[in-house]
Amino acid sequence: MTEEHTTAGDGQKPPASKGGGVLPGLIKGLITTAKTLGRPTHTAEYPDNQPHLPPRTRGVIALLEENCTSCMLCSRECPDWCIYIDSHKETLPATTPGGRERQRNVLDRFAIDFSLCMYCGICVEVCPFDALHWSPEFEYAEVNMLDLLHEKSRLGEWMSTVVPPPALDPGSAEPAEVAAANKPARVPAKARP
Repeated sequence: MTEEHTTAGDGQKPPASKGGGVLPGLIKGLITTAKTLGRPTHTAEYPDNQPHLPPRTRGVIALLEENCTSCMLCSRECPDWCIYIDSHKETLPATTPGGRERQRNVLDRFAIDFSLCMYCGICVEVCPFDALHWSPEFEYAEVNMLDLLHEKSRLGEWMSTVVPPPALDPGSAEPAEVAAANKPARVPAKARP
């Protein structure tokens, strides 16, 4: 009885190797290399040639400080915990006689650690006041990884590169914010006829 070689007990024989050795494969590879040698390359030499990116490219997160109310939503929703916010409360005097004083949050520190950020965009989507935006800026590499912690001053510099949102369709309804801004001012109850 002769013993047949089978693979893993499934009863099939291993495929027979084609003869010819290493030389035909080497020649075939050299022919493929020679064919592609004459074609133009699609590789852009990055530092010398700047890439042509779409205008709404997701590069880095920019901060519009005036819109930030320190609500902490972006910081809480961030899966990497790379957003750091410090704020304090400030008391505003009453605007009308007999009115009560108001309190508002004042932003002291807003920082994003881009060495931890995974650029998911959750913070941009969750911000109810449009304080965070995607900027197409992508050249912010640092020599030291600790320098990738960018404070609000640096994040605010990138706002100049943020592309405005596309215009609405001509037949669409007016946004609620615009409709509210165009409403006439409320008349106090004493001034009504």
